[in-house]
Amino acid sequence: MKVYLQTFGCKVNTAESESIAELLIREGWQITEELSQADAIVINSCTVTASGDKRMFQALRKIRKNAPDAVILLTGCYVQAFPKDAAELPEVDIMIGTKNRSRIPELLQAYLQNPHRISAVETFVSGESFESLPHGADASHTRAFLKIQDGCNRFCSYCIIPYARGRCRSRDLDEIKAESRILVEQGYHEIVLCGINLACYRQDQRDLADAVKAVAESGINQIRLGSLEPDGLTDDILQRISQIPELLPHFHISVQSGCDKILKAMHRHYISEEYERLIMKIRELFPGCAVTTDIMTGFPGETELDFSETLAFVKRVKFAEIHVFRYSQRPGTQAADMAGQISEKIKKERADRLIETATALRESYLQSCIGQIHKVLFERQKNPDFHNGHADNYAVVLVPAKPGEQFRNQIFDVEITGREGGALTGKLL
Repeated sequence: MKVYLQTFGCKVNTAESESIAELLIREGWQITEELSQADAIVINSCTVTASGDKRMFQALRKIRKNAPDAVILLTGCYVQAFPKDAAELPEVDIMIGTKNRSRIPELLQAYLQNPHRISAVETFVSGESFESLPHGADASHTRAFLKIQDGCNRFCSYCIIPYARGRCRSRDLDEIKAESRILVEQGYHEIVLCGINLACYRQDQRDLADAVKAVAESGINQIRLGSLEPDGLTDDILQRISQIPELLPHFHISVQSGCDKILKAMHRHYISEEYERLIMKIRELFPGCAVTTDIMTGFPGETELDFSETLAFVKRVKFAEIHVFRYSQRPGTQAADMAGQISEKIKKERADRLIETATALRESYLQSCIGQIHKVLFERQKNPDFHNGHADNYAVVLVPAKPGEQFRNQIFDVEITGREGGALTGKLL
């Protein structure tokens, strides 16, 4: 039996899809990249935005059209957050949310033995434990995503994720150690720690710094942190992770806005000055590090003056890269019903201006890397003339390739000599 998997959304979803694939392989399934060959199709959904839902619906219709006889199982955040709506999707045979995904092989088998619509969505309750799933090795990846945290307690006014993921819960430290050792044995040189709210990792009085240390003790060469929330990064945690040489100097710390009025309306639990102090502390402990972020334009009630405060904030902080996106009304959240909804035209105009500023800041950061030496983990060659990979600061690096050279999944020190579009160029040392 063959199964086709399609993933929407974040790195956590990517990690979970790899785990689902591993669970299925253990039960005798073969993973296929050809939709026409699939006996079953697993779709891992995201529901951060309503527009994301629409893309998933379109994919569902296309998949059903092209694979009319296959079993379709829909899992993930959309199902958990909107189980009644998911139940009305005619293309779906099996539904399961973000809880008890280890049941997926069992559910597929049950359907194949007795075809009938199955709903296995379970509600999260207080005190839930972390569901550990096996890591699925993906030969196309040179870095492994290790999920160590799930859920969120923040309830930002624009976000549906606490309803889709439940409350914060963390993976056992001994399991993290064991999984990390397995990944090293499988040949990975970099592990990316990920979670829905990674900075709130807590397990038996242990915190994120303890988790990073546990992974470092596995013998891995490099550790990268996934997306972080600023209010969970204490001075103590930062000080302790700065003593772990395997940790890479790249921090993606979501800010969403540089205007305190908007941050308060978003329920973000910090003000812009506190965020700036945090970044100053990080740069003090990790000189030359890359700090990247997410910023939303057009949140309800955002005035032109509010947006100008965000622009000024961005220029002060000097982010290495900014993921700019427009606010999208997400049914089920407080912000969806707030007064002062902004037109799409204004959202786009502000996003375009912010992207222009972000592009200039990105170019400035890349320029500052010239002359420096960075460790680069090389990946599959996209161009036969260049070896390409990501530096420790997550910048893309290109190095001239000679015929027959194989650098994939190797780490080399590279002297940065210039830029090529949005990438750095360099030479091996």
